[in-house]
Amino acid sequence: MYQSFEDLEVWKRACRLAVRLHKLLENSRSACLRDQMQRAAVSIGSNIAKGCERGGKDFARFLAISRGSAAELRTQLYIAAQIGIIDATTMRDLVDEAKRISKMLFSLGKALKLRKDIPNTENQTPNTAGK
Repeated sequence: MYQSFEDLEVWKRACRLAVRLHKLLENSRSACLRDQMQRAAVSIGSNIAKGCERGGKDFARFLAISRGSAAELRTQLYIAAQIGIIDATTMRDLVDEAKRISKMLFSLGKALKLRKDIPNTENQTPNTAGK
């Protein structure tokens, strides 16, 4: 069990993906696609955190939104490779990580739906000790 979203491996991976993508694209000339890709990547981890903090059925819903952001990012990665913003090897690596994150999100959402006691953190103080 977890105390907060910071304990979730899927959230950690989503954050690492967003940071990696931000660094990769920080000097990109294609501002529009770069900005969309960075927003989609940041949205994955942000929605995990938002859903976890809201708790209850919202958590599963926000995990699905995160999966949508991961799919959006994958599409943008394919486009970025085709127009030469990133190379094919980097694209495949990032797409693979986005797919792994999506699978983790799906599994977590499924586990939440199977549980009768979905955590409801609306009235709890987040556990941020040592973070």
